[in-house]
Amino acid sequence: MAYSISDECTACGICEPECPVQAIIPGEEKYYIDPNECTDCGLCEEVCPVDAIYP
Repeated sequence: MAYSISDECTACGICEPECPVQAIIPGEEKYYIDPNECTDCGLCEEVCPVDAIYP
């Protein structure tokens, strides 16, 4: 199952460089995770300062 980013995302960008498969996509107001690319590693969840990323 891929990780997701909730509306709590502040678009800080901390998670994007942590993704080993570049599955995190910046949006205007929040970031998104491409479920077809996500490998469920959880590295993005570990660094999110607002706990907006979940499995």
